[in-house]
Amino acid sequence: MENLTVFTEFLLMDVTSSQELQVLQGVLFLVISLGALTGNLETVTLIMTDTYLHSPMYYFISNVALIDFGSISVVVPRSAVNSMVGRKTISLTECATQIFLFTLFAVVEISFLVVMSYDHYVAICHPLHYRLIITLSLCSQATAGSWASGLVYSAIHKGTLFMLPFTKPSVIQQYFCDVPQILRISSPDVQYSEFIIIAVFALS
Repeated sequence: MENLTVFTEFLLMDVTSSQELQVLQGVLFLVISLGALTGNLETVTLIMTDTYLHSPMYYFISNVALIDFGSISVVVPRSAVNSMVGRKTISLTECATQIFLFTLFAVVEISFLVVMSYDHYVAICHPLHYRLIITLSLCSQATAGSWASGLVYSAIHKGTLFMLPFTKPSVIQQYFCDVPQILRISSPDVQYSEFIIIAVFALS
């Protein structure tokens, strides 16, 4: 029987042990994230302000851009600051929140990509019936369904990962809270539960 340990924080591992390279890494992460955030915000602003782009396809694209904005904001700024100031720890609450939000945005984005695939299919294969099939009501339902599925999966996912104490040292071999790394230090019960949840959602 493995020893169960209650952790209040995790130790994050850096890509390099050199302080100078860590600062450089943080600056690079910050610059790249600012560029990505700016691009996503410009995409959303352009779609909202240009009336010619007020169509279902661009509606979904703007949503994906906002989701990208959120997923980048969850991980990269914190990692960049940690690298620049030399901080290597993250609290249990912050780690759980990061995993919840990152998983939420990832699941919602996948859902939107599926919806966009259907939208493109209708536009190509049934162009004359496009406006009858892809309605405002359908777009609203698809959006609500995507966010609902993301919230449900993320809540179950986070609850499963953190429902039991951990069995191994609280060292995460990554510069942010990564799900595989959390599973690596989790008890076998958590790993089994996580496998079942992923299998159920994959088959549903």
